[in-house]
Amino acid sequence: MSQPAPDLEKRTAGVIAPPPLIYLGVLVLALLADFTLGGPSFGLADSTRWLAGAVLLLLGLALPIVAIVRFRSVGTEAAPWLPSTALVTTGIYRFTRNPMYIGMALIYAGISVLADSVLALLCLVPVLALITYGVIKREEHYLEVTFGEPYRAYKQKVRRWL
Repeated sequence: MSQPAPDLEKRTAGVIAPPPLIYLGVLVLALLADFTLGGPSFGLADSTRWLAGAVLLLLGLALPIVAIVRFRSVGTEAAPWLPSTALVTTGIYRFTRNPMYIGMALIYAGISVLADSVLALLCLVPVLALITYGVIKREEHYLEVTFGEPYRAYKQKVRRWL
């Protein structure tokens, strides 16, 4: 865990929008479009679709919870629109730099499967691009400016997604 420079404690990553709203906004629009236009289904038996959707949803819920607990344990904010006061590199963050965004993607995918919406699931691809370029890259720049070499070393060691 590394502390930021005192003059940088009030700065934020400047993300384009809160990530949960990005995922939710696109998901709602995609589901509305799918239900209005009658898009294709996955063609799975209901029990298979419900099981797959539930597994994705539960895994997706677990990752952000574990990540938020980790953030709180070191006394920093999890929200990217608030200043970071500590660099979190332990726990789930030893395996991925973005477990919350992976979790949100799994939740999105789970809801898409539960809703039997191929269109919604396909829309996850541009959502992930938007999260990468409108959120994660901005966060990475902010963390590099804020924490310097400790963040650069962490970034070299741990993958962005998986």
